[in-house]
Amino acid sequence: MDIVESTDWRTTAAPPWDEPDVEDRPIPGERYTSTSFFQQEWEGMWTRVWLLLGRANDMPRPGDYQMEEVGPESFLLVRQADDSIRAFYNVCQHRGSRLSFAERGRVDRFVCPYHGWEWATDGALLDAPDAEDFAGGNPCEHVRLEEVACDTFGGFVFVNMDPSCDSLTDFLGPLVADWSRYGMNGWKRYTALTARVECNWKVIQDNFCESYHLPMVHRQLETAYEESYRYTRFDLSTHGHNRMVMTGATPSSTLLPHASTIAEPLAGRLRAWDLDPADFDERVRDARRALQSQMRELGPARGHAHYENLRDEQLTDAHHYNLFPNCSLTFGADGVLLQRMRPHATDPQQCVFDHWYYAFPPSVEAGVQATTTNVRIDGTGVQHEVFDYGDRPMGIIPDQDIAVTTGQQLGLRSRGFRGGHLAGQERRVRWLHQVIDEYIAGQRP
Repeated sequence: MDIVESTDWRTTAAPPWDEPDVEDRPIPGERYTSTSFFQQEWEGMWTRVWLLLGRANDMPRPGDYQMEEVGPESFLLVRQADDSIRAFYNVCQHRGSRLSFAERGRVDRFVCPYHGWEWATDGALLDAPDAEDFAGGNPCEHVRLEEVACDTFGGFVFVNMDPSCDSLTDFLGPLVADWSRYGMNGWKRYTALTARVECNWKVIQDNFCESYHLPMVHRQLETAYEESYRYTRFDLSTHGHNRMVMTGATPSSTLLPHASTIAEPLAGRLRAWDLDPADFDERVRDARRALQSQMRELGPARGHAHYENLRDEQLTDAHHYNLFPNCSLTFGADGVLLQRMRPHATDPQQCVFDHWYYAFPPSVEAGVQATTTNVRIDGTGVQHEVFDYGDRPMGIIPDQDIAVTTGQQLGLRSRGFRGGHLAGQERRVRWLHQVIDEYIAGQRP
């Protein structure tokens, strides 16, 4: 996709990223099945990167906490009296018991369910029964919970297990400039699904690092998005992340010139912004610019004040980011679909898949229901559901994605798989694996 020069930054595409060199190397099946590689990956990569774990506005008051698990580790994210958020390993320093098994809650202290040691929300040990019985003196004088680095960006809470880690801003790199435009701090979660899946976490992240599968797996997108890689922008960052910008509000070139009218769901999106799909008969490619213009004109009165900060392409096009190592975020004008893949605690052929949707609450000042193309925002939030994949539907697109990834895991076990033959448009997959190897080799950060 060409970068268009313009005196108005809103009509200009986002600046390109730094495009590191990507090596052409095989990706053998053992990377998805081997316990040995699973352990190398954990020690060399997972324990040294910033991990997106929680949401700051889910912990609004001092003492509010959230418990998050990644592989064999569990973390407590806790709002402090000074309004900061700190993170601790979810483990009592007495005999190693987990302190909390609840996903979230509010406490004035954590009490170990095994021997009753009491811990302040800032990690200090407040009370240890029979403190006089310890040869080293009262444990409260020198024992604390083990803290991990914690920081926030865009309302999301990140942790890093590496005591000497770089800053979160340095880790995010070019994502900071892109994501800051959306004003995400006040966004709330309106979809909260977590599925236990029978595949390695990288199988799902690989899938989200390429659009080659879209015409085969997600045929329903062709009426509203330009799926061809020839019209799609791909960017790589030396930080390990990647970006895809897929032209929206435009039927796929696979349908043209045969498509002379606007079909659903694009037709419904136009009507939501007071545009008549019939006005674009025989000129369907004009709908994208018309929609951008209409969103600019009507958006503020409908509660979309943040449109002022967005480029035209951010109003209509899918901006898809792979946050290294394990998150996929697809931004629309009014929200983000966040999909997170977490490794199983012990089995390389299992993972946990989170499918979440965040959006801004309706503007109180606007006094009207905000228009969104993904969900109807009512400000009530949702209940988090956890289940085994297949026990319930997650939605047409995630169900399509996970169906193919679980099937792929079966093939990756085969001695007949020789490491793959990847197209140029799949280089984001290669980059993911190259960065993982650089961490394992000690070359990062």
